[in-house]
Amino acid sequence: MSNTALLNLRWARTLIDALVGSGVTRAVISPGSRSTPLALACERHPAIRTWIHIDERCAGFFALGLARADQRPVALIATSGSAPTHWYPAVIEACYSAVPLLLLSADRPPELHDCGANQTIDQTRLFGRQVRAFHPLPPPAEGLEQLRRVHQVAIRAARDSVASPPGPVHVNVPFREPLVPDITGLPEPAFGTSPAPPAHARPPPQTARLEGLAASLQGKPGIIVCGADPHEPDFATAVTALAERLGAPILADPLSGLRFGAHPRDQVIARYDAFLRRERFVRGHRPAWVLRFGAFPVSKALSIYLESCKTTEHYLVDAHGRNRDPLHRVAAPIRADPGSLCARLRERLAACDNRAWLEAFRCQEQRAAALAVESGPLEAAVIAQCIARLPEGSTLFASNSMAIRDIDGFSGSGAKPLRIVANRGASGIDGNLSTLLGLAAARHASNGSGRVLGIIGDLAFFHDMNALLTAREQNALIILINNGGGAIFGHLPQARLPEFERTWLTPSRLDFAKAAELYGLLFQRTRTAEDFAAVLHTMLQRSDSGIIEVAIDTRTHWTAHRRYWDAVAAA
Repeated sequence: MSNTALLNLRWARTLIDALVGSGVTRAVISPGSRSTPLALACERHPAIRTWIHIDERCAGFFALGLARADQRPVALIATSGSAPTHWYPAVIEACYSAVPLLLLSADRPPELHDCGANQTIDQTRLFGRQVRAFHPLPPPAEGLEQLRRVHQVAIRAARDSVASPPGPVHVNVPFREPLVPDITGLPEPAFGTSPAPPAHARPPPQTARLEGLAASLQGKPGIIVCGADPHEPDFATAVTALAERLGAPILADPLSGLRFGAHPRDQVIARYDAFLRRERFVRGHRPAWVLRFGAFPVSKALSIYLESCKTTEHYLVDAHGRNRDPLHRVAAPIRADPGSLCARLRERLAACDNRAWLEAFRCQEQRAAALAVESGPLEAAVIAQCIARLPEGSTLFASNSMAIRDIDGFSGSGAKPLRIVANRGASGIDGNLSTLLGLAAARHASNGSGRVLGIIGDLAFFHDMNALLTAREQNALIILINNGGGAIFGHLPQARLPEFERTWLTPSRLDFAKAAELYGLLFQRTRTAEDFAAVLHTMLQRSDSGIIEVAIDTRTHWTAHRRYWDAVAAA
């Protein structure tokens, strides 16, 4: 047997053993030759669950979905050359949404670089500033000390991926040929397991900042804005208790985790995207202060509203101290655990009598909810049906562009425990189906309750159709909103241009039933709310993946949305 082949496998085994010891139990592998030692080390390791994805871009987003499910790192493996570059969109999303990924790229050895060798590119710092760390390894070599280095690098990579803030980490691993050892098992591990990296300790709020913040908020009408973040379980209870003490509405983004669940929701406002378009309300209801948690919200109307609050005091709380303030209104972010800050801040506040202020937001919420039923677009009815019929503990994934905006505008709130997820780190339409299927795979692997359902626009669906190759292995229901292309641009100034349809709307005019047939998936097309409700009920009884297309005429989509917004503005 070749010493080189055995060295490669021992090298890879040491790397994977150290990752397993650090808490990594899942890997997504794309086929390739140079990555053979890494693939074998994962496939033959009893503690690693693997998924195979031919398309590296799909693999990257699938791993992102797996990691999003529980914020535990997932390993990605690909061969050398252009293969790992296809991860780049998923790496960017993981970077900006703080999702831990371990990028294990195989590489050619140094002597094959800069000489025209096949499938060889410079993989040094391939992902630039989009990763938390880059760890290059040398080619496998003899000696215990060499293996010890590999072991330590793997431990560091795992720790880097879950540090503050979490994110992707790149480990580049060159191998010399031959790559396939003549053995059926694995070399014995050179080292024992290492302890899993400790969870990052979120800093407590500083007493001085707390006292100053309490003084700024006390007795004044304000709003709490909660965006997307992997909040701790106690956050919902803590922030709603704080809002009750302040008499303040919570404008809760659909990705905040606050719209649905058993926590008090008396002060949770979900339909602000509609009524903040109402100029008269906005003029009369500018807050004295804004207290923000998490990422910047989805809603453009809310963004415009916050930007208009020029004399308002703006405060941002972030566990990692990130500057998530595109409006440049925050003097200095408060680095503290959000739940702890809410609890300690509440202790320093007397009860505030802001009933009239709070009631004004509640009244607008109720009007917008009623009008969504009376005059809302078909998408509103589809979303309402999904939320009503999904079992407790389900996950609702939204693609970018119109899907997440419609969920923002029409989901409302409720006591049923539901999780809403979207790729809002970079907000791309790439990889949305793959992320959805990764979430479904994580739920299946953990025997989780509920279902995983995705609401996906037709362009986002088309952009990631390769993901459907593995859809049959998951239990995911895909709601395909086919509104004839990039309908979101019809709500933007580009709609006035003569080149609009060809350059921005870009209708594909594809028959998606044939795509479902190609990949062996159940497919149903609906055109009305009544038909959709009946088909959804049937599909949710099944245990396999399927697609429900909701066909919506593009102009009807635009007209219905504007009619609803106008009705709210006139109410």
